[in-house]
Amino acid sequence: MGLTGCGKFGKGFLIFINILFFLLGLGLFVGGILMKVNVAAINDDVKPALNGVTFSSFKLGDFIDSLAILFIVIGAFVLIVSGLGLFGACCEVKCMLVTYAVLVMVLFLMKVVAVALWFTMKSALEDVVKKGMMDSFQKNYKSDDLNNADVLSNAWNYMFLSLDCCGVENIKTDLGASNPWFVSRGGVIVPKTCCTGVDATNYNSNPNSGICTSGTSGYNTKGCYEAVTGEITTYGNIFVGVGITILVIELLAVVFAFVICCQAGSKDNVV
Repeated sequence: MGLTGCGKFGKGFLIFINILFFLLGLGLFVGGILMKVNVAAINDDVKPALNGVTFSSFKLGDFIDSLAILFIVIGAFVLIVSGLGLFGACCEVKCMLVTYAVLVMVLFLMKVVAVALWFTMKSALEDVVKKGMMDSFQKNYKSDDLNNADVLSNAWNYMFLSLDCCGVENIKTDLGASNPWFVSRGGVIVPKTCCTGVDATNYNSNPNSGICTSGTSGYNTKGCYEAVTGEITTYGNIFVGVGITILVIELLAVVFAFVICCQAGSKDNVV
């Protein structure tokens, strides 16, 4: 039995949708890779400082890594599913169309959960992470030397150097009187690892260190909360936008896949 007008429309629509799926999946896949590359500065040296902050049972440092991997995995899955849908629609292969419809429904549920999780995490980032980072910094930052024995202090210093940030929001107000480094810092206002233009090899020999550490100029004024969450929210918003776009058309894709499946007759041997 050939396709009726509705079936022919459904076939064309399904082919169009899966071309769109393919492009959106490619966007997620490439976006995940770019995020992985761009947040590479949050490495094993920096993670101890971020993993001291937890929200919804996630450690912040591990969550950032997992978010990039999630983009890549979902993007790759969308690419595979779209290829299956294109072949099934063009050749009108029932078994492929049924498999495609089931996978699209699974993908739909995955993205509903992922989008809901993102909004939950975004709220947690705003409400919990800043306070958690501030508490960790005030309690655990003891030295602006990378070679000290304190792992958490080292992690904060590596974060300052890697992300070009300093403190959590504003270094001049972030350090409370109970902070270990505040007590022993003397006239130093800003950690030397916050000076601009320095790295792990030359932060001790910075010729402008005196001006920088006095808080006059020459130091990174951006807080590390903004540096860390800026990357997450930028890529997260892209993910949510693409995800919601896909959600809107996925239900129609399932409907037309079954329409074609019902009208196409048996073409299971076309492989």
